[in-house]
Formats: sequence, structure tokens, C-alpha cells
Amino acid sequence: MNPFLNAPRFGVAGLLVVVTALSAPLATLSAQTDYYNTDAGRPVRIEDAYAIERRAVELQLAPFRLERARGGSYRWGIEPEFAVGLFPRTQVEIGFPIAHVEGVAGTRRTALGGIDASVLYNLNTETRLPALAVVADVLLPVGAMAPDKAYPSFKAIATKTFPWARFHLNGQVTIGDAPSIAPAGSGTTASAELSRWLVGVAVDRTLPLRSLLLTAEVVTSQPLDATETQAWDVAGGARYQVSPRLAVDGGGGYRLSRADAGWFLTAGAAVSLGLPWSPRR
Repeated sequence: MNPFLNAPRFGVAGLLVVVTALSAPLATLSAQTDYYNTDAGRPVRIEDAYAIERRAVELQLAPFRLERARGGSYRWGIEPEFAVGLFPRTQVEIGFPIAHVEGVAGTRRTALGGIDASVLYNLNTETRLPALAVVADVLLPVGAMAPDKAYPSFKAIATKTFPWARFHLNGQVTIGDAPSIAPAGSGTTASAELSRWLVGVAVDRTLPLRSLLLTAEVVTSQPLDATETQAWDVAGGARYQVSPRLAVDGGGGYRLSRADAGWFLTAGAAVSLGLPWSPRR
């Protein structure tokens, strides 16, 4: 069964949102110029240590992920996100993962897989030392495909820039036991990112004259369920600045281990706006 026959309901809706956002008047909004400021999942899981600018607002419009596991089963999901730079070097973000699964006998289900809220704080800019950041995140049990309880996570990020490339190191731990009862659609994008711990490294290279960033990563993680084996993923992708306010990205990769080994594809877009009020003088 071709997953695209059912998946586009939310994908088309996301595309309509993109078109609407691009056609809206943006004269009073601040411009996005940091296409190299990477976020988790756009296009790879490993992110850099920098927050969006203060008073900036970023709308991540329906980032899409399609997975094909060993055996030929497909699953897909989108996670619209809203990020705002409320304070200097501080990014607050909230996401709404929506997942679609196909079960036995041709059954299909699409539902919200939780609410994901996070705060990233950049500790310093790069000198001889790398830039460092910390992230606090929580996945809330909201939606038919959400986990049965809240799962807080904590992440440390380091970014080091060289004349020829940037390197990023991420380490994350999640607090909580594996769900005693698997939610409907377990293993979808709503819960697949949950892991006891995760470590990954990414390298990217910017092509400023083309407003293009190329990146690749290697990630290993241990699922919350101790009976599952450690996972290894390899992925790559690109992010392109279409206009001062719009960046698009796409990528793909392969899961090398576990029962759900197989390939995956990602695509997304982000529109950068600005808070409607002016700073006090």
C-alpha cells in the first residue's frame, strides 16, 4: 500500500499553511537570516547550540517524516512547532506531533501523539571553547497516540566551528520507565523519539553564497524498554534559505539495527516572524 495515498491529508494542510503564511504581509516582521541555525529534526536529529534571536518567532510548518520498516510497513507523522526567543539566548518551543499508523487487516489511525514543550538556553558563544547549550524538554500525555505519562528529558549540546565545517555533539537522557501499557499506535513518531539515552554527532558545511547548508549525522540510542537493543541511525540532509523569512529542508537516512530497521525521509519548512510589540527604550 502506498502511504502517500493517506498521508497527504495533513501534508496538504501544511502546504496550505505555508502558502497562506507566504502571502501574508510581513513588512513589520523581523527577517530570518540564520538558515545555519539547525533544529532537531530539521533535517537531522542533532542540533546546534544556538537559540533563535531575541523577539524572533519561528513557525515550523508541518515538518513531515515518512518511515519504512523492515517487512514493508510504513508510518508517517508531522509535528507543527512554534518557537519564540523570549529572552537573550533563550528559545521556548512547543510542538504537536501527529502520527499515522497502519495496523492489521488494513486498519488505519491518525491522532495526536502528545504535546512536546522545551526550553533551550545557550550558555556561551564560541571562542577557543565550543558553544554550549542545555535543553529541558517534556512530552505530555495528550492525544490518543501519546505515551501513558509525561516524559521529561534533558540534553547537553556543544558546537565547534572550523573554517571548513561545523561539528555538533548532543547527549540526552530521558527520565521514566517504559510505558506499562503501550499506547495505540506505539512506535509512531509520537513515541519513537523517546529513549533512555541518546548520543549523536553531526557535521555540517555552509555554502553562504548559495544560502545552503549540508549536514550528516550518526546517532545511537537506547530505548526506554530495556529488552530492546541499542539503535544506530545514519542520516543526512540539506537546508536552504528561500527568502529572508523562509527556509526549507529535506533529508533521509537509515536505521541500522532493531526490529524496525529501515529507511526514513524528512521534509519541512520554517517561517521566521517577529513579536508584534517593540522593545522598551
